[in-house]
Amino acid sequence: MAFRAAHVFATALFLSAAVPAAAQTAIKFAVDGPVGGPEALFLLPLDKGYFKAEGLDVVIDDVVSTVDPINRVVSGGYDLGLADFNVLIRYRDQHPSVPIKPIFVVFNKPSYAIVARRSRGIAQPKDLEGKKLGTPTAGSTFAEWPLFAKLNDINPAKVIIENIAIPVRAPMLAAGQIDAALGASFRLYVDLKERGVPVDDIVLMPMANYGLQLYGSVIVVNSKFAADKPDAVRAFLDAFNRSLKETIRRPAEAVDSILKRDDTARKDVELERLRIAIRENILTPEVMADGLGSVDPARLQRAIEQIALVYAFKAKPNPDAVFDGSFLPPLAQRKIH
Repeated sequence: MAFRAAHVFATALFLSAAVPAAAQTAIKFAVDGPVGGPEALFLLPLDKGYFKAEGLDVVIDDVVSTVDPINRVVSGGYDLGLADFNVLIRYRDQHPSVPIKPIFVVFNKPSYAIVARRSRGIAQPKDLEGKKLGTPTAGSTFAEWPLFAKLNDINPAKVIIENIAIPVRAPMLAAGQIDAALGASFRLYVDLKERGVPVDDIVLMPMANYGLQLYGSVIVVNSKFAADKPDAVRAFLDAFNRSLKETIRRPAEAVDSILKRDDTARKDVELERLRIAIRENILTPEVMADGLGSVDPARLQRAIEQIALVYAFKAKPNPDAVFDGSFLPPLAQRKIH
């Protein structure tokens, strides 16, 4: 895998960092999908040696499915990962004893979105009735479709769902074989533009702008690893938080970490993806006021109540049981200035 080879190279590159190799704590980390612009958030601290400087020898791997990073961390094969918060909440409800917990919110606002064609008669959520909606039904965005439909008075029975793979999603939408599609806004919107669809024909409906109170992607940790090596977990978040703030300030530099791993990637495309993620999913008013990484307990409670509108909890959790903020860097380091 090209990505694997690249991070092995990057690890070797920083082997001579200030911290002796023998002192390094090995960490395996799984991102939550294919590598693109937003994954630079995790590759930059690897490439700049921030993890190594914290005494960590980090290996980063990509995955193919939404639940994959959760399964990898639960199994202990991976120590940390990036996972969808709401998929994880339901997963832990189904498997209450699994050794996994979220410790840092990366996407304060989720990237779930519906991207439609105005020329297909869609301008607002209700217009999806009677239309064909393409989506990978195993994806995290489709998991929130029932809630989006309920909050926006859409009759799901009147929407034709076509289960399609991610690689054909934008081509089918561009060709008019489907009327709309589900996916992460920074992936699907940019993909559709790259297929030549005029911007004024693209209708972007981020679910968070249509009633969803949910959080998005979070860093998760294996509970046993956290108990055995709490300092390593804190060190990982310190390095990531430092790099995240740098990426927010200089996204064009961060995207180079993607380009060095994928010679087919285009800088303008991946930079647009990253900038959308920063603008829409990371730098929200809540983050600007309260800093990166944490949760607002009242909002998290509302999110849990929203999930319960379309999902029958075995035991509805409270916010304290859902998120562990004890490993976060100090607030002063997480504030955006």
